[in-house]
Amino acid sequence: MSTPTPSPQARALQRVLSISRLNGWSVAVIAGLGTLVTLLLGDFSGTFVGLLAVSSGVMEIRGHRQLKRRDPEGMKWLVRAQLLLLGVMLVYCITRLGSFDADTAMANLTPDMEAVLQEAGLHRSDILPLVRTAYLATYAAVALTCLIYQGGLALYYRSRIRPVTEALAEPPSLHG
Repeated sequence: MSTPTPSPQARALQRVLSISRLNGWSVAVIAGLGTLVTLLLGDFSGTFVGLLAVSSGVMEIRGHRQLKRRDPEGMKWLVRAQLLLLGVMLVYCITRLGSFDADTAMANLTPDMEAVLQEAGLHRSDILPLVRTAYLATYAAVALTCLIYQGGLALYYRSRIRPVTEALAEPPSLHG
């Protein structure tokens, strides 16, 4: 006796469950570790950003659990979690992009780095444009990556609301 092929809606539900479990826990754990580091360093604004990021992971885990309980409201939690994380990351990156401080950046040069610059015949001011460009490129890349990933995942979850809701309306499978 062969097992019945799952419906497209059931496959959509299983895919959403797999993605949301992995993504939700990844965000919660990674953001949680980052939050602990910022707290230990005394960076309270970073800690606040980290807590918001952790909460988006928790929201996604909650949505995942609701779907496991066959509650279609879980899809709203999944979409909102992505939008929260996207918003937090974009605001963070934009504030960083607008706050480059040359003195602070150059104060991070170690004596060894200073020696290498002198051997190369360079002065601190010679590398400042490179440091500024690297700083801006880093935060711009993070913002773009978040826009693509979190924005794309929010759109993906949103596009799966109907098939997932239909799958949840089906009688539960005896084999799944």
